[in-house]
Amino acid sequence: MTQTKIFHYFDHNATTPVCKEVLEALPELATAWGNPSSIHWGGRMPKNILRDARKAVADAVGVSPLEIVFTSGGSEANNTVLKGLFEYYQTAPFLSPEQSRRTHYMCSSVEHPSIIKAMDHLKSLGARVDFIPVNRQGQIDLKFFEEHLSEETALVSVMFANNETGTLFPIKEMAKMAHAKGALFHTDAVQAFGKLPLNLKELEVDFASFSGHKFYSVKGSGFLYSRKGSNFSSLINGGGQERHRRGGTENTLGIGALGVVAKRVNLIADKAKELTVLRDYMEKRILTEISEVTITAGESARLPNTSSLVLNGVDGETMLMALDIKGYAVSTGAACSSGNPEPSPVLLAMGLSRAEAQNSLRVSLGWDTTLEQVDGFIENLKTVVNRLRSLRSDEGDSTHV
Repeated sequence: MTQTKIFHYFDHNATTPVCKEVLEALPELATAWGNPSSIHWGGRMPKNILRDARKAVADAVGVSPLEIVFTSGGSEANNTVLKGLFEYYQTAPFLSPEQSRRTHYMCSSVEHPSIIKAMDHLKSLGARVDFIPVNRQGQIDLKFFEEHLSEETALVSVMFANNETGTLFPIKEMAKMAHAKGALFHTDAVQAFGKLPLNLKELEVDFASFSGHKFYSVKGSGFLYSRKGSNFSSLINGGGQERHRRGGTENTLGIGALGVVAKRVNLIADKAKELTVLRDYMEKRILTEISEVTITAGESARLPNTSSLVLNGVDGETMLMALDIKGYAVSTGAACSSGNPEPSPVLLAMGLSRAEAQNSLRVSLGWDTTLEQVDGFIENLKTVVNRLRSLRSDEGDSTHV
């Protein structure tokens, strides 16, 4: 009799499973097929869904509903801020001379590709861009930041938490430093939403990006926080949707699902504590029971669910495939970079060698991850690592025959 394979998901930073609350709500949300911009009966239900979802996500991050712009996800929100602000400062009428000379942009060297590549695009248009370095623990170089920040800086963009290592950045402190120079501050908070409690007003940021599929909702939906008075040119020109800040008929189904999960924020603080205990337990066992393992950024403040491991002498992609065969889903870095033979740019920017970066594995736990699953993962990881190291040792011996 064939035994049914059991699958365990340890890659929640790539995406999350859709929660049961959203699955239960989707059939009713799907009946609201009208255009929210229609003034007749067909538009009323979808319009109400948008209004309720806007209030729910605004409440979840401590801001006003009028400061929420719905997008297709984090990458669109990131591009909207960077490209939209650059265009606004280049073309908007009635700008002060002080605003017109702000052509300098900054971000960390370990940002998501949607930020790094958008910054590269701004450079091609004539902007001056500085990438703020980090150390081996993933901690940002505040001295470099302070020295390069100036009255010409238009925007600083630093992620709330790194998607590969889980490292947290001093967003509030950096936002204050940027504001002291008259610059605006954006944070990519995609990895933070659902993992840590957030209050954007307390962080004092001007913009923040979010994606629903990182917090148990459906893909293709996200939102941008734009503080009142923080102007930018629309990335997508079209109708007057989202108060002229994002053209295109709204994704009612995805936005409604966002509203459903946003109402679960009261669970985040307790879930964060549970995940911290589970992650620390997992790391302790791995460090104790598997030789030559290091936790990348293990000395830094991190997301409660994220472990970036370097297992000396074992190729990360090979480990991933071996664990996949056993039913465990993990990653070697950002999912958006999968298939790239080059080692993680994030780990290289932190000062890890190419060999260390290629021997890395990212494990990211979720709200439904259990202790039993973690124990099973550790046992299978031990088996895989021992086997791969044994094969490597045998190959080394054969070369000396």
